[in-house]
Amino acid sequence: MWADLVLVDGNILTLDSSQPSAEAVAIKEDRIVKVGTNEEIRQWIGDDTKVIDLQGRTVVPGLTDSHIHVGDFGKFLTWVDLTDTNSVEEMQRIIRERAQKISKGRWIIGSGWNQTRFAEKRYPNRRDLDEASPHNPVILYHQCGRVCVVNSKALELAGVTNETRPPSGGEIEKDAETGEPTGILRETATDLVWKIVPEPSEEELMEGASLACKKIVEAGVTSIHWIVASLTEIQVIQKLRAENKLPLRVYIIVPATFLDQIIDLGSSASFGENKDRNLGVKIFVDGSLAARTAALREPYSDSFKSKGELLYSQQELNKLVAKVHKANFRLVMHAMGDQAIDMALTAIEKALVEEPRKNHRYRLEHASVLNRELIHSIKELGMIVSVQPKCVITEFSEWSAVERLGSARARLLYPLKTLIEEGVPVVGGSDCPMEPLSPLQGIQAAVTRPFFPEEQITFDEALRMYTVNAAYASFEETVKGTIEEGKLADLTVLSDDPTAVSPSRIGGISVYMTIVGGKVVYQS
Repeated sequence: MWADLVLVDGNILTLDSSQPSAEAVAIKEDRIVKVGTNEEIRQWIGDDTKVIDLQGRTVVPGLTDSHIHVGDFGKFLTWVDLTDTNSVEEMQRIIRERAQKISKGRWIIGSGWNQTRFAEKRYPNRRDLDEASPHNPVILYHQCGRVCVVNSKALELAGVTNETRPPSGGEIEKDAETGEPTGILRETATDLVWKIVPEPSEEELMEGASLACKKIVEAGVTSIHWIVASLTEIQVIQKLRAENKLPLRVYIIVPATFLDQIIDLGSSASFGENKDRNLGVKIFVDGSLAARTAALREPYSDSFKSKGELLYSQQELNKLVAKVHKANFRLVMHAMGDQAIDMALTAIEKALVEEPRKNHRYRLEHASVLNRELIHSIKELGMIVSVQPKCVITEFSEWSAVERLGSARARLLYPLKTLIEEGVPVVGGSDCPMEPLSPLQGIQAAVTRPFFPEEQITFDEALRMYTVNAAYASFEETVKGTIEEGKLADLTVLSDDPTAVSPSRIGGISVYMTIVGGKVVYQS
């Protein structure tokens, strides 16, 4: 038997304990058939075998992003990119050009601007945008994501006037002399306009998702845990799969708000990789640390009246968790604050007592504010913790975690090393588009975190978060996560060896090639 594809002269990091490294790999159809030396693999080369000389490049198991919002990422890719804009005038030109290309009344959405880079040294305002786009509503997000500028058309459609009061935790900036909105909205006030932006059509979602998937495989990702925001997104995934337009593997996670509809679909639904009802159902227990809505046992250190917000009572959460558990779906619990984490664990423990299930592999998403007691409970319940390492850096550097929580609580904020040493499976994701997509940047963040560096982990531990552990989380450890015979031929080829460069350079390593099921889906 000859191989269809052979990779030779490489530095293969297999993560297979029985054969940690190799020089070459042979692939037949969608499976790895041999891992070994160049000499061993050359015996698999026939007349029709495609041979790729890696020229010393490094190969790792195909990378998995365990927490990504593909629909939002797709929308983001269709937005106006203002990252490199250096003036209000340049912003106006870009918006004017977009307005000329689309129909009157259609929304113009953009992101990435930062007034500190502008020649004018000021924030843009609605008058600036009105000049560029008088007939199309415009909403442009700041680089930080929680500030936006909108034009008069957008304010009009949202019903925001001089008399409009800002929502709790938000600010509608107003002119000191006239009292009129300037167009700058901050924090929760951004939702006043965002909530009236029409949902994209299925066709627009298809376009955005296709663009997103292309970018994802370019980042070396071969599998994703796709957190959907609507039932239409599930239809988009199914349609892309049916038309053979998905270049990677998809594990679906749906919000609990769709639970009844998903249960009603029953066995007639096709969820691809989510076989045997191995579908993630995400329950939001609390909010975020950035907005001070993550639910804490004790008040925030910089806001003594606030402990955050719980989205359920314990009784309500118990009932919902039990419903998901009995339906044999996989619980994915968004819980950031220690109070929310405690409630999530209490609800899961109750469900497991009432209806025992071994090897459930339920997940805590983020699990940000931990303590020794909670870590022990996580281990005892057999939970998986899903973390986005770039978010860890953001929490400390941009959202002032130490000031917000105090040093004692911040010490065990995303304690990756502690969790791993306790034997808790930890999986890695990006939270894209809120954070950068690149798994290599995530790995670098986990390995080099400057805040409480005692929680830094090794490169091997970080790589396992995106490979071995991610496969375990979706019950796929027998078919992927390592490079070994019989497993799916999902491989990521890197320009450099991450183990041979300074840890601070890991994020800068480029992806040379991405292989999914024995097919090259990206090559630089």
